[in-house]
Amino acid sequence: MWACRGGGKTFLGAVATALDLIFRPGIEVRVLAGSLEQASRMHAHLRGLFERDEVRDLVKGRASERRLELVNGSRAEVLSSSQASVRGTRVQRLRCDEVELFDPAVWEAAQLTTRSRRCGGVWVRGTIECLSTLHVPQGLMQRLVDEGRAGKRALFRWGVLDVLARCGPERACLPVAVPAAVPAAVTVEGTVAPGGQGSGGGCVLWAECGGRAKQRSGNETGEGLGHLEVSDAAEMKGRVSSSTWAAEMMCGRPRREDAVLPEFDPDVHVRSFRGGEGGGGVWVAGMDFGIASPAVIVWARVGEDGVVWVTGESVKRGRVVSEHAAELASGEGRPRVAWVGVDPAGQARSEQTGESAVGVLRKAGLEVRATRVPTARGLELLRARLSPASGGVRLLIDPSCVGLIGSVGRYHYDARGEPRKDGADHAVDALRYLVQNLDGSSGEAGRWGSYA
Repeated sequence: MWACRGGGKTFLGAVATALDLIFRPGIEVRVLAGSLEQASRMHAHLRGLFERDEVRDLVKGRASERRLELVNGSRAEVLSSSQASVRGTRVQRLRCDEVELFDPAVWEAAQLTTRSRRCGGVWVRGTIECLSTLHVPQGLMQRLVDEGRAGKRALFRWGVLDVLARCGPERACLPVAVPAAVPAAVTVEGTVAPGGQGSGGGCVLWAECGGRAKQRSGNETGEGLGHLEVSDAAEMKGRVSSSTWAAEMMCGRPRREDAVLPEFDPDVHVRSFRGGEGGGGVWVAGMDFGIASPAVIVWARVGEDGVVWVTGESVKRGRVVSEHAAELASGEGRPRVAWVGVDPAGQARSEQTGESAVGVLRKAGLEVRATRVPTARGLELLRARLSPASGGVRLLIDPSCVGLIGSVGRYHYDARGEPRKDGADHAVDALRYLVQNLDGSSGEAGRWGSYA
């Protein structure tokens, strides 16, 4: 569940836990968060729900600060954010709140905690549910969202507009006016005044809301339509940057100030491949060598319209180049490629075998291209396809390429301004070698041939 700050994630997690405990007798639920304090907030909501008269008698004994048990044998408990707490746990539901803040080692340990079982006549599959905002482009939540978009997880998303209360007649439903003295090229939000108005006379939420908060139906008081007052939302917007607002309240793309490829947008560049689009074209591949680190191969079709459509990927460790060469050359389960673009460093001969990685690929009957292009130029060629100055997008990725999609989104600069070598670089490099060998020498953008 990907939702905005203050969107009710923690409370809804408590509601889901209460329903599990009541209707699945004997179920074991654990709550895990980035900190014990955060996990305790969900448990506090849960205890509050079971203080209601309708369900008070279902509680066995007294609920503690970290544990609650029902007379039907169901039990919920808070886990501390540590491997010692997580390891050894065997439950049907693990609810993870604010996973963006998780320690990676704790997250990995949590993956082995669930067990399916029959609870009160209902077969309950062991599942891990994650609730969080998304504000780190290379973080854990980004990876989970990428998996959701690829169909590997159920993904639910809601933002600030979904939890707004009804907007009353006291607030103007107009865009904020731009003072005449300000150049037209400058956007002015206006400072927030009492009642949610901007200094320009309109509502600072107009761009997002467009008047929908006034049109919400319900009872006369608007009760139950949303828990966040419009004036509170307007004031919060006035306190933060536009990138923070877009990421943490609108649940759009996370802030990407340090992203290597900020032009990449899954909503634009991730599309299911259909063979008929773009005409016939030619099949090609890009490869990033690796043994201890994963070797990555991406397959793509370059259509007659010039669009590169990445349709498949292979990410494998511990294999020698000859095994990858056999996979590329066989064409089994993959299109037979006209050529494969690789790192020019692969032309160096090994001191042990006297043979280069490029030589191994060529011995397998593959045409290999190893155009020498500076990394910065290769990345610019990628950007030119993701967001060309004129014309439409010229690089698309099939949703099945989960590793590549996640890597492009997470690839970021370090403190020195260099692309960070933290794992996301391998798949991006494979794609970069493909594109720079297509556009960087004798391809459709031959003007970059001077770098060869």
